[in-house]
Amino acid sequence: MDQVARRALMGLGLSACTLPALAQSAVNWPDKPWRVLVGGAPGGASDIFMRILEPYLRENLGPHGFWLDNRPGAGGMLAAEICAQAPADGYNFLVNHIASNGIGPHLHRRPNFEPNRDLTGVARIAAMPNTLIVLPSRGFRNVADLVAYARANPRSATFGSAGVGTSSHLSGVLFGQRAGVEVTHVPYRGTAPNMQAVLAGEILFAIDNAPASAQQVRAGMLTALAVSSAQRWSQFPDVPTIQESGVPDFDVASWYGLAAPSATPRPIVEKLGAAILSALADPATVARLREFGADPWPAGPADYQAFMIAEERKWGPIVRAAGVTIN
Repeated sequence: MDQVARRALMGLGLSACTLPALAQSAVNWPDKPWRVLVGGAPGGASDIFMRILEPYLRENLGPHGFWLDNRPGAGGMLAAEICAQAPADGYNFLVNHIASNGIGPHLHRRPNFEPNRDLTGVARIAAMPNTLIVLPSRGFRNVADLVAYARANPRSATFGSAGVGTSSHLSGVLFGQRAGVEVTHVPYRGTAPNMQAVLAGEILFAIDNAPASAQQVRAGMLTALAVSSAQRWSQFPDVPTIQESGVPDFDVASWYGLAAPSATPRPIVEKLGAAILSALADPATVARLREFGADPWPAGPADYQAFMIAEERKWGPIVRAAGVTIN
C-alpha cells in the first residue's frame, strides 16, 4: 500500500489490517436483531415503510430482522440525535425524513449535533407529495386561477398547515414566493384539522399530505389543483404538478429513508443499502408502498447522502423567509 493511501486510512482511523476485518464484519452482519429508531408514534409512515420492507430484508439478510424503537419528539430530531450518539456498530439505524434532515436542522438547533454530519445515508426509500387542495365551490380550474384570485384578493389569500414548521407550512410559504403572491399562514394542529378547515371554507387553500385528502378528492368534496412534487403522483396521474402549472422551481415531497451513525462501517452501510434498493425493485414491495399512497424513490448511500445535504441547503432560506425558529 502506498504512503498516500496509508495516510488516508489513518485519517479515517483505519489501518490496512482493519479493512479485512471490516469486510468480514459485513459478511457476517447481521448476527443479531438490529434497532431502527423512529421519530414518531407507532403506526406512522416510518413504521409502515419498514414493515413493508421487512419480509424482503429478512429473506436477503437473514432471519434476525430488526426492532423498532419509537422516540417521538422535535419533528424527528430527538430520534435522529439518539441514533447519532448510538454505537456505530451496524446495529443502530434511523428512519429519517424531510423533517429530521431537511427542514429540522434549521428549526431545532441542538448543541453538538448536526444531522447531515453525524448521520450517514443508507438508502432513500419512498416519498409522498403534498396536494394543493381547494373547495370545488371556489370555482378554480387550475393553479393559475388560484394565483390570479390571490393576487386580486390578498386579504383572502390564506393557507392552512398542519402546524408551524411542517412541510405543509413551508410549502405554502414557498408557493407564495415562487408564484409571486402574498399569502397568509393559518396553522392548525395536524393534517386532519387543516383539511377540515379547507372543507369549512375557513382558509382558501392548503398544500398538505396527499394521501390524507385523497378520499375527499375522489368523492368530489375537495379539488386537487396540483401536487407538490416535480413528478406526478401515481395515485392521481391526471393531476398536474405545481411546476407544470406555471410555478417555477417548486419541488416538495415528504421523503423517507434509512440512516446510520456516521462512523458505521461502510461495508455494512453498503450491504444494507443494496438490500433496500433490491427490495424497492420488487413488484410486491412497490405495490404495498403504493397502496399506502407512497411512491418508491430509491437511492443508494452516496446519492442519498448528497440528496440530504441538498435538501438541508434548499430549506434554509425558506425557513428563514417564514420567520420560524424553534429551539
